Amino acid sequence: MIKNVKHRVWAFDAEWIPDPQAGRLLYGVPDSVEDPAEIMRVMWQRGGATEADPTPFLKTVMCRVVSIAAVERRVKGGGPATLSLTSLPHDVNDPAQTAEASVVGKFLEAVGQSRPQLVGFNSIDSDLKILVQRGVVNGVRAASFAERPDKPWEGVDYFARGSDWNVDLKEILGGWGKAVPSLHEIATLSGIPGKMDVDGNQVAALWLAGDLRQIVEYNEFDALTTYLVWLRLAHFAGHFTAEEYAAEQALVESLLEEQSAKPERAHLQKYLDEWQRLRAATA
Repeated sequence: MIKNVKHRVWAFDAEWIPDPQAGRLLYGVPDSVEDPAEIMRVMWQRGGATEADPTPFLKTVMCRVVSIAAVERRVKGGGPATLSLTSLPHDVNDPAQTAEASVVGKFLEAVGQSRPQLVGFNSIDSDLKILVQRGVVNGVRAASFAERPDKPWEGVDYFARGSDWNVDLKEILGGWGKAVPSLHEIATLSGIPGKMDVDGNQVAALWLAGDLRQIVEYNEFDALTTYLVWLRLAHFAGHFTAEEYAAEQALVESLLEEQSAKPERAHLQKYLDEWQRLRAATA
């Protein structure tokens, strides 16, 4: 269960696709095959594709991180909580920013500098693992993020299972087999938007189509959903009273209203509308 709520919380989510370079190197795809879609097809086939599941999830090390999004809750000096939403890359049209080393490196560098309490869904076995693996693959240096205390109670530790600093909602909420909810299931039944227009199986197709912007938007939706599920679980665990929980939800609503008024973030209105619909349906 959630042990505490730190003064700085980042609810994050990462999106990735099969890395064509990994397919070329590991499976010997010749240089004459230039189409990334064809290389991915080979990777999926070697990864156990079937007629029912033509695009199976591959080992994370063989995938390229294309986007990371996070909702930050921050409390300064005992004052009120503030919220922000950020995503990488900031500019989907800038090749320097969309490079995987930049996306992964900037996020891990920011984590190392800010030392937030991380919140994810399957973050222990999936999201953080791929960030470390692909950081190594890309030659990223993330010394502050990787630093560990000599004893668990002496500092921030993102690698110890059960650490206060890496809250994995799936590990807390899940069990075995049918007792493991998806983020979409636990969120929707709680009156929180789950998957809407896009799900993880479509990310590779969007990337091949050159639509990184929609991937980032979908990534932001998942980060918001992760945050709202964490908020609900923190209320369940007694860290927020009913009144405080309502006020925390109002902060998210205000964030969505403010950000969706910006042309570049108009997509957030769709999330707000769906949240309002689900809250009414589950009231």
